[in-house]
Amino acid sequence: MEIVILFLILVGIVAYYFYLVRNYNYWRDRGIPCARDVLPGFGHMWPVVSLKMSMHDLIRCIYDSHPNCSMVGLYDKTVPALVVREPELVKTVMQTNFASFAENQLKLDSQLDPLLSLNPFFTAGNVWITSRKRFTHAFSGMRLKLLFDCVERVCEKFENYLDRKLKSGALEVELKDLFSRYTGEVVADAAFGVEGFCFEDDIRRESFLTIGRSIFEPSFLSKIVQTLNFFLPQFNRIFQMPFLPKEADRFFRDIVKQVLQHRQRESVRRNDFFQLMMDLEKSANNHYDEEVLASHALGFFFDGYETSSITMSFIGYQLARHPQIVQKLRDEVESVLARYDNQLTYESLKEMTYMDQVINESQRLYSALAIFGKICTEEIELKGSDGLSCRVRPGTLILMSVDGLHRDPKYWREPHIFDPDRFAADKKAEITKYTFLPFGEGPRICVGMRMGLLQMKACLATLVRKYTLELSPKTKEPLKMLPGSFLTAPVGGLWVNIKRL
Repeated sequence: MEIVILFLILVGIVAYYFYLVRNYNYWRDRGIPCARDVLPGFGHMWPVVSLKMSMHDLIRCIYDSHPNCSMVGLYDKTVPALVVREPELVKTVMQTNFASFAENQLKLDSQLDPLLSLNPFFTAGNVWITSRKRFTHAFSGMRLKLLFDCVERVCEKFENYLDRKLKSGALEVELKDLFSRYTGEVVADAAFGVEGFCFEDDIRRESFLTIGRSIFEPSFLSKIVQTLNFFLPQFNRIFQMPFLPKEADRFFRDIVKQVLQHRQRESVRRNDFFQLMMDLEKSANNHYDEEVLASHALGFFFDGYETSSITMSFIGYQLARHPQIVQKLRDEVESVLARYDNQLTYESLKEMTYMDQVINESQRLYSALAIFGKICTEEIELKGSDGLSCRVRPGTLILMSVDGLHRDPKYWREPHIFDPDRFAADKKAEITKYTFLPFGEGPRICVGMRMGLLQMKACLATLVRKYTLELSPKTKEPLKMLPGSFLTAPVGGLWVNIKRL
């Protein structure tokens, strides 16, 4: 009897093993090169699942290890997925055949995250179309010009904060923390017309900075939450861990209720994001769906707070390492503002073209989102210039390494060198299309891109006019990125010393 039981257990183990590896000949059978080191049940995802490597670092490694291939297969646990490496294939997925790849890889459970799951980045179909139209309208050129008044007010608060801190000498700061104060305050003013309390020394519980930290600050728990939500959703159906902490969900619901009641009671109108959402959501009987308004407000926060502060922190890091570039940038800022009575304006920022180059080059080296994943929704054949061809079935995950494309010596001369002149007007034509993707491309390009650039340029102009940056020994070089995060975050942070000119 015992022998029979042991035999059945052995048969069960063998059967389960073959079940786990049943698809692992998928790419070989189709003549597509495949990444090495497949682990039964985990495929190539073990480094991500075990929090040893971020997803974008894994895909970058696969990208780099197949320099002569247009596409490379891998296994997302037990399911085949495909990395496309050529710009023309990236164009096919993101632009030309968008209808076949209309869904993003990253999604959230609407039951666990009812507010954030409505963000255009996570939605698809008609929900995506509706929400994207509203955000596109909110960030039109005319509305950005109105929102600049909010950005200008926050720049003054930012400058006052630095001056207060510098009274006792040089200031050592972590750049992500510094710029999160700025972007948190911009969101508070531009989205809600309220005080964000982000520049206070003793941060309040109701501060937008506190809420931002609760959502995005790297920790062991946050790594687990992000891994479960984005890379192991099948397991999260068991653990039921929302991406958005309960206190953050409650914060945005409460602030929407308070602002809505105030504006209705006092008949107040402001030229901000929240007012536009109110106007779009207003029903015939003057009723507002507070949950929908809260989801829009959270979407503005999600897009405007984290990715912009990440991008600015890497720009600050590069400026601290390249004082000659800071001087050139400072000269441009002073030259442009001299034509505008030394006042920062919406129009003056548009003329700061070298600043655009600095931002672009920093994003090339360190993009906030270093990987794009698309789900195939309609069967299509992808053909590479190397003769590889793959008929992609619905449900297949297609991955593009932003890091890989941005640092590929095939497309960029000396790709590891920080050189803003790559993006000078007379050199832009040399850049291969679809090799520079800081905001994505095609119909799903980042809807908040223009607002993000506006607030970044205003902050950087304020910073370089009056302050200098020097790299602190606390910054660990060469930079390594934290595993377990879907956004780019360096281990140990980016530390600098700030001094007044």
